[in-house]
Amino acid sequence: MTLETPAQAIPKGSIGAGKYRIIEEIGRGGMGIVYKAEDTKLKRTVALKFLPHQWISDAESRERFIHEAQAASALDHPNICTIYEIEETDDGRMYIAMAFYEGESLREKIKREPLKTEEAVAIASQVAQGMAKAHQKGIVHRDIKPANILITNDGVAKIVDFGLAKLAGQVKLTREGTTIGTVAYMSPEQARGDAVDQRTDIWSLGVVLYEMLSGRLPFKGDYEPTLIHSILKTEPEPITKFRKDLPSGLAQIIAKALAKNSAARYQTMEELAEDLNAVAEGLKPVRAKAGLFQGKVLGIKKAYAFAGLGVVVALVVLALLFLLPKRGQVYNSIAVLPFENLSRDSEQDLFSDGLAETLITNLYAVESLRTASFRQVKDYGNTKKSYREIGRELKVKAILDAGVLRVNNRVRIMPKLIDATTGKAIWVPAPYDRDAADVLALQIELAEAMVREIRIKLVPQEEARLASLKATSKKVDPRAYDLYLLAKKTLSDLAVDPSSERWQAAYKYI
Repeated sequence: MTLETPAQAIPKGSIGAGKYRIIEEIGRGGMGIVYKAEDTKLKRTVALKFLPHQWISDAESRERFIHEAQAASALDHPNICTIYEIEETDDGRMYIAMAFYEGESLREKIKREPLKTEEAVAIASQVAQGMAKAHQKGIVHRDIKPANILITNDGVAKIVDFGLAKLAGQVKLTREGTTIGTVAYMSPEQARGDAVDQRTDIWSLGVVLYEMLSGRLPFKGDYEPTLIHSILKTEPEPITKFRKDLPSGLAQIIAKALAKNSAARYQTMEELAEDLNAVAEGLKPVRAKAGLFQGKVLGIKKAYAFAGLGVVVALVVLALLFLLPKRGQVYNSIAVLPFENLSRDSEQDLFSDGLAETLITNLYAVESLRTASFRQVKDYGNTKKSYREIGRELKVKAILDAGVLRVNNRVRIMPKLIDATTGKAIWVPAPYDRDAADVLALQIELAEAMVREIRIKLVPQEEARLASLKATSKKVDPRAYDLYLLAKKTLSDLAVDPSSERWQAAYKYI
């Protein structure tokens, strides 16, 4: 259902909840109505927020929200808005009484103009320090955005609305009822509907910092599906394109905070705050270094998690490119050619291209490896040019080529890695084939074989990922995979009318 209109406004001068005299309304939205009020008993000014009834009508949601609010009220930090109480009126309307601060929201500041670097860094640092305190208590905000950050007249950042994001996630919304402004700050894992931890707040703060400095969002989309697609699949324009005056290291801090794979981000808010404080003092950040997983990761539902195996394949291919001891050659650039459709059935072209494009997307995860985009390589699918010519034109040192044969319910993949300078094969394994429903197992088998071939010892994190993928290997519906590829192509082709039958058929499987 869509969010209902918040309860009717309380008239100015009236008494709300038995002891709060309403001074004026200061904001409203899907989260409820907020008033500036006077606590007539304690003689202090407060911010009074009345929550939408549908959020607390369910007993379980109500209990969870109260627990979350109680935890947030226990936080004692100068950058976290103080919560005085959570109660309800005689007619069952739940409200939160919070400290009132003279100032404005960060959203209002950004609307006027991009912030000065020093001010943006100071605000981001304060938010990071406040959220570090919350994370220590096991509280994840889940909705860090400019509208939830108040800047007092003294320049102090105050984080508000703890717990409300979790409650919002429990309410079913139509697309008309959701808010693009909130979606724009979601982490990839949050947009996918996966479990989140403190690193989702780190991502959101990275978006906020980008917006403070540039005056624009790093990820864009006219529709919620296209915005989510941007978050999951595209990289933002470099912040330096809009701000040439940034101190050394600040762009790297933003890039690390916005790593699509949470393992490549800052792991704690303390780490982010440490780097921000270093920049503020004119020093280089210590932790904002290229990580193994930094860059793009895929963003599809768990039902299609087998596509995530491309990450493992990408890591193994990278190890192959960088660590072949017999040649000592460092392959720091690669082109993955469109996989050749060996079935000669044109209907399987999308299947073949989808496998190649997924691998390219995952290779973006390593910053030190330059990977030709699918747009750059797509015209080389049927070319008669030699590998050496392709290598020169794309300016890469290695080429990954593969043939795919899909007949009825069988799939066979035949990969080979080529040295683009010599045109000679570096590695050519035996074909891998399985039932179409076992494409997940096929990918795992391929990844494990490549690991054995290059004789590399994976770091614990990589071993855990491979073991987890193997343990959760399940059969998949080949038709569902085809529909996923169709949906993916549709989302990248905005010329398709979103209301068309094709769009609707594809979107339901994302």
